[in-house]
Amino acid sequence: MVLARAGFAPVAGIDEAGRGACAGPLVVAAVVLEPARIRRIRGLADSKLLTAAAREDAYAEVLRWAIDWHVVVIGADQIDAVGLHVCNLAGMRRAFAGLRCQPGYVLTDGFPVRGLGVPALAVWKGDQITASVAAASVVAKVSRDRMMRDLHERYPCYGFDRHKGYNTDEHVRALTEHGPCPAHRYSFVNVNRAAAMSDPAAAADPMDPMDLMTAVDLEALADPEAAVTPEAGMTPVAASGVGAAGSAVSRMGAFVGNERRMDS
Repeated sequence: MVLARAGFAPVAGIDEAGRGACAGPLVVAAVVLEPARIRRIRGLADSKLLTAAAREDAYAEVLRWAIDWHVVVIGADQIDAVGLHVCNLAGMRRAFAGLRCQPGYVLTDGFPVRGLGVPALAVWKGDQITASVAAASVVAKVSRDRMMRDLHERYPCYGFDRHKGYNTDEHVRALTEHGPCPAHRYSFVNVNRAAAMSDPAAAADPMDPMDLMTAVDLEALADPEAAVTPEAGMTPVAASGVGAAGSAVSRMGAFVGNERRMDS
């Protein structure tokens, strides 16, 4: 409300889900809310503080009332290729660039993101303090949880539907018993250790990161200003615009990398 009264409306919030997981994608969401409608969004809070059912309800409310939203999914192979933090920043820039409206201000959770082209502020625990970041947190978390349930159908021995790729005791036991699958992040120490135990050659002779970069533009990742525009590696499959909730899909990495935005 303060930013809106200062003439910075609309405000976009950006947050991610899956940063600390050792399997599955990193999902980044940008959400733009209308200040006058925020109170209509029932159950809006930091996604980590909500039950799964409450998150689903809040997700539906956010998509119903949001001015605009955009989701970017970055696969485990891209995280292994260029690093988690680089992917996180690139995903935030892509999520912002995918918005069809032009926000007057951007709030991010935790750390600053340069090169967005509009005023921005990093808010410590932003998903607990600001409505737009909380909304982005919910959209990112619910989107990722659904993907992890889909991954469970493909790799049921790991229990992805329960721990969502994070380092629980159940996940550690499954990694030890079965070794990692293609959805795991081999750049993580515990995954690489499990790979070495099941197949020493896989851990001792990793793929050249440059071989994994066919789906992402290195210049756009390295240059914040370039990253605001669509990267060469983001190949759209369907187009969409602002309006009722819908989706568009494009690739960023071999593992089901995609983007979803509001569709007209």
